Amino acid sequence: MRWGMVVDVRKCVGCQTCTIACHEENALPPGIFWRHVVDVEVGDYPDVRRAFLPMGCQHCAEPPCVPVCPTGASQQRQDGIVFVQYDMCIGCGYCAVACPYRARHMIHEQDWYFGTPTASETKAREPERHGVMSKCTFCKHRVDKAPAGATPGVDPEYTPVCVSSCIANAMHFGDLDDPNSNVSKLREEHQPSVLLEELNLKPSLFYITE
Repeated sequence: MRWGMVVDVRKCVGCQTCTIACHEENALPPGIFWRHVVDVEVGDYPDVRRAFLPMGCQHCAEPPCVPVCPTGASQQRQDGIVFVQYDMCIGCGYCAVACPYRARHMIHEQDWYFGTPTASETKAREPERHGVMSKCTFCKHRVDKAPAGATPGVDPEYTPVCVSSCIANAMHFGDLDDPNSNVSKLREEHQPSVLLEELNLKPSLFYITE
C-alpha cells in the first residue's frame, strides 16, 4: 500500500478551500500553511491562461528530508506517509533545506488568530509541536481511524481534509498500489505528471494538466 493523491489542475478554481480546511483541521498558527494553491500563468504570450496548482508535501517514495535528519525525527511509514516525530525533533531545519518542494515549516510557538484559542483550535492543537519542524501528514490521524469496510479517499471522514473539502472535485486520494483505486484509475487514464521529476524522488502527488 502507498497512499497518494491525484490533482486535476484543469478543475481547480483556486478557491483555497483546501488551504483553509487544512489550516483548521490541524490548528496551525497564523502564517503556517501545510497546503496552499499557487496561482500561475502558463503558455506563451499572447496565448496565455491562468492555472492553479495545489501544493504541499509530496510524500516522496525517496524523501530527501528523511536521511538528513540527525535524530531520526523525520520518518516514512510503510504506507508512504512522511511525517515528523515531534518529541525527537530538535528544530535544526536540515529537512527544510533538503526538501525541494518547500513543504517543511517551523512552528516556533503557538499563536491564536483571535488572541485566545477557538473551539476548533483547542480541539486540534498539539503542544508538542512547538519549536519543531512540521508538515502535511496526509491527515494520517483521519486515515488511521478508518474501520474495516471504510476506504480513505472514498469515505470523506477518513480522507485527508483537503481532498474531502475540495469544491471542484479536483483532488483525489487513495492507494497508488491498488489498481482498482480511484487514484490508480486516474493515473492510467490521464498519465499525470509529477513536480521536479528530474530529481527522481518519486512523489506521491500527481497532476493532471491536460
